[in-house]
Amino acid sequence: MSAGHWASGVIDAETQNRVGVLGATSLVGACLLPMLSKTGAQVTAFSRSPMLRPRENGVAWHPLSASPLADVPNVSIAAWVCLAPIGVLLDYFDLLEAHGARRVVVLSSTSIFTKKDSIDPHEQAIAQGLVDAEKRVREWAQRRGVEWVILRPTLIYGMGLDKNITEIARFIQRFGFFPVFGKANGLRQPIHAADVAATCVAALQRTGAANQTYNISGGETLTYCNMVTRVGSCLGRRPYLLPVPLWTFRLAVKALRRLPRYRLWSVAMAERMCRDLVFDHTEAARDLDFNPRPFFLTAGDLPT
Repeated sequence: MSAGHWASGVIDAETQNRVGVLGATSLVGACLLPMLSKTGAQVTAFSRSPMLRPRENGVAWHPLSASPLADVPNVSIAAWVCLAPIGVLLDYFDLLEAHGARRVVVLSSTSIFTKKDSIDPHEQAIAQGLVDAEKRVREWAQRRGVEWVILRPTLIYGMGLDKNITEIARFIQRFGFFPVFGKANGLRQPIHAADVAATCVAALQRTGAANQTYNISGGETLTYCNMVTRVGSCLGRRPYLLPVPLWTFRLAVKALRRLPRYRLWSVAMAERMCRDLVFDHTEAARDLDFNPRPFFLTAGDLPT
């Protein structure tokens, strides 16, 4: 991390080189931490998990307890990345202030648009929660003189750890088919977790990205049906796509949600299979050199 990335004030070189990460044990975190270490950054990774890791590869792990300011290192950390759900960050403003935060990069989601008119009231609440959380982050940052960058990724996948593409793969592996609603011709732009992580690094470093919000989508646009077929091909299988009417989906979802793995499935997910969920990332390409890969699953992206 080179000096001079934050617009206001003077920051010493040691402080400039530190990065705090919330949600470090997440899928994107698994990609981000090695990237930050390669830049020479001293990374302080915060986790609510009781299983803490020793310092390794330039990363020091610290717990987050019920009291956010308890048991944390007494050092200045100017740069922060929040990979936890954006609403979680609202509970840790004091933590960032105590460490002298000067720029914070936050992950939100394009669900702020795609779920606002969902047929599922719970999903509508999720979208409104994102709207409210983004607003509170911006207001807090402006009050405290902290530069902010909000990134809204589309469907994140990778490392066999995501809850979208990986679950499609698991379903195909288990049942040999995949249920679809209608023609399932809604467009998708899956984005790899490593591309999200790389964008977080760029957002920390680029002066011109300060106080901006960016939609970041995958490097390939394909229909939901083709996306599922692509997943099957990467598994070495050609899944049978089973067209299912919406009323049948309601019954199937009700049954599947009894299984922990499918507890988050909903009828609204089926309805969206026929809707285009695509977002232009021209501004991210311009300001952050965003250049995401096409949709392809490597062996490391498949569930074990």
